[in-house]
Amino acid sequence: MEAPLLDWFKARGWKALPFQREVWTHYLEGRSGLLHTPTGSGKTLAAFGGPLLEAVRARRASATPLKKNRVRPLQVLWITPLKALAADTTRALSEAIAGVGLDWQVGQRTGDASSRDKRLARAGKLDVLVTTPESLALLLSYPDTAPQLRDIRAVIVDEWHELLANKRGVLLQLCLARLRKLTPGLRTWGLSATLGNLDEAAGALMLVVMPGPGTGDRGPGGEAEATAGSMASTGAATAFPGPRSPVPSPGTPVPGPGFALVSGVRPRTLTLETLRPKAGERFPWSGHLGLAQLSRVLDKLLAVKTSLVFTNTRAQAELWHQALAAVWPEDPATLALHHGSLSPRLRNEAEQGLREGTLRCVVATSSLDLGVDFPAVDQVLQIGSPKGIARLLQRAGRARHRPGEAGHVVCVPTHALELVEYAAARRAIARAEIEPRHAPRLSLDVLAQHCVTLALGGGFAPEALLAEVRGTQAFAALDDATWRAVLDFIEHGGSALERYPDFHKVVRDADGVYRVHERRVALRHRLSIGTITSDGSVQVKFLRGGGLGSIEELFVGRLRRGDRFQFAGRLLELVRLEDMTAYVRVAKGGDGTVPKWMGGRMPLSSELGREVEATFGGDHQDPELRAIAPLLALQERLSALPAPGTLLCEQVKARDGQHLFLYPFAGRQVHEGLAALLALRWGRLRANTFAFAANDYGLVLSPANQAELDQAGLHALLSPAQLVEDLTASLNLGELARRQFREIARVSGLLPPSLPGKTPRSMRQLQASSGLLFDVLSRHDPDHLLLHQAQREVFTGALELDRLAATLRDCAQRSLAMHRPRSLTPLSFPLWAESLRGQLSTEDWKTRVQRAAQQLEKKHGR
Repeated sequence: MEAPLLDWFKARGWKALPFQREVWTHYLEGRSGLLHTPTGSGKTLAAFGGPLLEAVRARRASATPLKKNRVRPLQVLWITPLKALAADTTRALSEAIAGVGLDWQVGQRTGDASSRDKRLARAGKLDVLVTTPESLALLLSYPDTAPQLRDIRAVIVDEWHELLANKRGVLLQLCLARLRKLTPGLRTWGLSATLGNLDEAAGALMLVVMPGPGTGDRGPGGEAEATAGSMASTGAATAFPGPRSPVPSPGTPVPGPGFALVSGVRPRTLTLETLRPKAGERFPWSGHLGLAQLSRVLDKLLAVKTSLVFTNTRAQAELWHQALAAVWPEDPATLALHHGSLSPRLRNEAEQGLREGTLRCVVATSSLDLGVDFPAVDQVLQIGSPKGIARLLQRAGRARHRPGEAGHVVCVPTHALELVEYAAARRAIARAEIEPRHAPRLSLDVLAQHCVTLALGGGFAPEALLAEVRGTQAFAALDDATWRAVLDFIEHGGSALERYPDFHKVVRDADGVYRVHERRVALRHRLSIGTITSDGSVQVKFLRGGGLGSIEELFVGRLRRGDRFQFAGRLLELVRLEDMTAYVRVAKGGDGTVPKWMGGRMPLSSELGREVEATFGGDHQDPELRAIAPLLALQERLSALPAPGTLLCEQVKARDGQHLFLYPFAGRQVHEGLAALLALRWGRLRANTFAFAANDYGLVLSPANQAELDQAGLHALLSPAQLVEDLTASLNLGELARRQFREIARVSGLLPPSLPGKTPRSMRQLQASSGLLFDVLSRHDPDHLLLHQAQREVFTGALELDRLAATLRDCAQRSLAMHRPRSLTPLSFPLWAESLRGQLSTEDWKTRVQRAAQQLEKKHGR
């Protein structure tokens, strides 16, 4: 049965791994499943082998000769999260198809696909289609697509962990529900690595729902479904099991009968090396770009043939590429840059150079975290803390994709305390602890978009679609009233907008089916399908030549003609700005600013935060902690070291006033909400004005009038009671919701895209349009479903309400360690430095912080 595939493996010097054969067997026996295995272990062929073997068996059983120009019913749909992965996947699948002797045609349907592939995909001339969630949704918007999908045998979702926790994953859940409706026997396989909540991830993919509030006894087929106890058991050990998933709550989809959860090979041995300061070497106390480590990094790069240098932000990638280029001793063409704002051409050139081994170093962001295998890469360097265990594992897995090779990552701290984070990450990896990823629920903007898509694709009956939608994890709790509001929205925008024809998209015909009749609506909707939104971007192009990528409108709007800036590894001069395009030329000499992109900061994960706190309170035998032993000793002498079960609090009187520092280790976003909450509650005890700042370790509150808290007072401020009410009072939730509404309005179709040939609207115009809609709905339709969603997403997203509530409960249970150090401590100094960013000064922030650090170090003998 496996002979054709095994013969091809043998011809290439490979041997099928047990987990690969296990997945093939499950597939051929009719099961769907989730394969969880580390990057580079062979998951592509594990997932694709079953459909190949099934096709070979069917071909041998058929006596009918194949016609050259036969109609090719689509057999396999391969979903990838990144367009960059599509080309690599297409190549790998084509090689396997040829290896077993099939005549299948493979093509791509992504934004970067060729016109030939797009034409073949639309005409039904492909056996295997590699696509993205957005392109799949676009296919479903055409009435002639459904017949092409009725014979599909398998859907394979690659890198499911990257889609699971965002609205792209919600859109895919809805598309998969539609595919299952078209093809009831469809088998679905997900491929995932570095994930801590496998049961929940599998349930979201399989669309099997436990009865619960809002669902009655419904499953996707209208009957009660099986529970987690019926999950198929497999023999292999899970590579990175992570924490055990809790018992699913009602309304949570879980795998049912006919489902297999397969664990692949054990993860490769991973060694974590840090570039530590030498004894007596001055090392910054708070965050910098890490460029003081440039000489050490260069030595590491030149010691091997090919390296990947990962940074956490695009601005940091640009700066590190610029710094390396200034000291690069070899051919400049062997150093490259890769991030999501660069043009596809530049990204493809870097990827091809990595495949061929012609590049010595690529500086990258998360744009190279996923999927694409580069056997020529010898080492990975991580600049700064990765802020998460899964992210570090994912990046470390990009190197040494060769049989028998152990994984290795070189960590480059940008300041002293990041050494503690590296030590904590090593401990967490040794215990196989990985962060879970949770899917959004009730994203009504995505549901509204999907409904219009299906109305375009032939129409839908509302009762049938409701049952289909409730079979997804994202909408298992969708109630009848909310569903009616969604239908009302896609028909005429809601009560406040019903008199405006632009918001009338779908019509309910006499037969009860919802359809789109207007060509203009169809065109605009297809142009806006998807959930990826970004701040307004401006294309960067040479006056004569190709494009370089895009930068945010807010940055380029501050530039004047002749100003210089660093982008795409080049020093550029702005020539003119027109029609949302910045025309530039290469500048000669000098320097320039680096664009900054919104959303660049990565918060510390809860799991790594807890490990960092435990590492501070541990035995300090890690090499990283020995390297900063004097700093830790100073922290303990001035105040105390954090430890599990204890909440460290420091009250410091400084020249600029009184400061209260608190260290819950819950991540920046949680601490920002907590700081606002505590300021409100403290102000209720005594009228005052507070400044506050936060980082990943803690927060600082600075009252304008001298004020101190005792233990009882602080415990009262940390009460979990009335959390939502006090948050609402402490923050400008209206403004936060207004910002969130802009994204929701774009996904739901309230803000239609610019039509081809028209000048694209600027971010200022989009902000004005979304702000006007927000005000109109707030005044005339305050119960509009999208307003409620904006408010809900502020709490669940920007404020992370669940994590904030859990942090308050945790703080309330801890013993409080209050200290009054005579000066700023190594832990409080970075928070104090962060608070300076919002102050007016004629000196730049870096100069002020460096001077303060030098004074403190001199004072304490460092």
